[in-house]
Amino acid sequence: MKKPLAILILVAAILAGAAGLSAQGRNWDMAGARDFDNILPERERAAVMNRWLEWRLDNIIPMVMRREGIDLWMVVNREYNEDPVYMSMVSEPAMAARRLSILIFHDRGPAGFKKLTANWHGTGSSGPFYEPIFKDRSKGWKGQFETVAAYIREHKPKKIGLNYSEHWAFGDGLSHGLMMELEKALDPADRKKIVSAENLCIGWLETRGPAELSVYRHLNGIAHDIIGEFFSNRVIVPDVTTTEDVVWWIRQKITDLGLETWFQPSISIQRSPKDQALYGKGDRVIRRGDVLHCDVGISYLGLSTDTQHNAYVLRLGETDAPAGLKEVLRRGNRLQEIFMDEFQAGKTGNEIYLAALKKAKAEGVEGRIYTHPLGIHGHAAGPTMGLVEAQEGVPVQGDYPLYENTCYAIELNCSHTVPEWDNAKVTLGLEDGGVFTKAGCHWIDGYPRTFYLIW
Repeated sequence: MKKPLAILILVAAILAGAAGLSAQGRNWDMAGARDFDNILPERERAAVMNRWLEWRLDNIIPMVMRREGIDLWMVVNREYNEDPVYMSMVSEPAMAARRLSILIFHDRGPAGFKKLTANWHGTGSSGPFYEPIFKDRSKGWKGQFETVAAYIREHKPKKIGLNYSEHWAFGDGLSHGLMMELEKALDPADRKKIVSAENLCIGWLETRGPAELSVYRHLNGIAHDIIGEFFSNRVIVPDVTTTEDVVWWIRQKITDLGLETWFQPSISIQRSPKDQALYGKGDRVIRRGDVLHCDVGISYLGLSTDTQHNAYVLRLGETDAPAGLKEVLRRGNRLQEIFMDEFQAGKTGNEIYLAALKKAKAEGVEGRIYTHPLGIHGHAAGPTMGLVEAQEGVPVQGDYPLYENTCYAIELNCSHTVPEWDNAKVTLGLEDGGVFTKAGCHWIDGYPRTFYLIW
């Protein structure tokens, strides 16, 4: 079962891309492919990720450097104080920076693009995709900075990008101490060339390659498989199972599959006013008539998911959720459509979600949008599209533009009254992976338009 998937991934790397994804359209259907049967062992994961990395280094970094007008970019960090981008730039099986580690990307125009390392351990720590320039260890780690300064002096770049930023955590990985040491080594004229590389960091982290876009479907499918299992009677026995039982079942399942979660999963309950009065606010036993909401994120192959789905626990004699609850979900799905239709390259995060909220209001759909990028990190690099507490616009992160071949956790909520619950207002949180390409914004692996039903 394992090796055929590895071959399939390699084929996907050749065939996949924005055009292939466009055939899916706004596909609401989840594949249901039992993706968690095809999770790769560690050695094969490393091989897949290294193939991806080689492509990314040769394609994404030159693209973002030219977009931002920076011809030399340095990533400088130390062991156990890694820059947020560093580990995504070195090949498996690296698990940390070694001593003082320095990566250099130099766009020399017609002379070609160079990927260099001044790491203490050379390619032994950075991986085989880099050319080592630091070779004389007799001067210790200060010699690494002298090597970098000599390279810059010889090649005369116009702008030197370093990872410091006032606003972006992903672009602020250079420590003050290393910045001072680097400035000491550089000539005064070269120090004047230093600029923030914050947008290089964001562009590198947010942009997905063709194979990544293809395999992200598989990754989201794994998340959906896990949710489909615990939102069922295989895990939940009404009036017996508690929300904490389910939370720890999820954690254990993720561990047993050889995956990681980047946050503690959660299960929450909404109840009708009558049931709330009957069982009390502190009751965490899952009861018939409950609406269950999950929030689960897994990490695999260097990518992350973030998913919120909803289930209904059937009362005895029921075969479906009440019509009023289904109407809340329908409105939530409509808000997802309205929002994703606003994705256009060059528009800022603020422009996208504010336009969506305006259209939703015109249709009488009540909700909030608080979508974030998705990728190497769960709360990843790229434009923020609303915050729960900030629906009027998000400074800086919300002003960042949308670029193609980027992924997002389409996260929002929708509220509406439910007649069957004495006209109480119910709010459903909805979230799943979306991808933006030339073809527009699409679900990575669909989204439910019905509740999971627990009997």
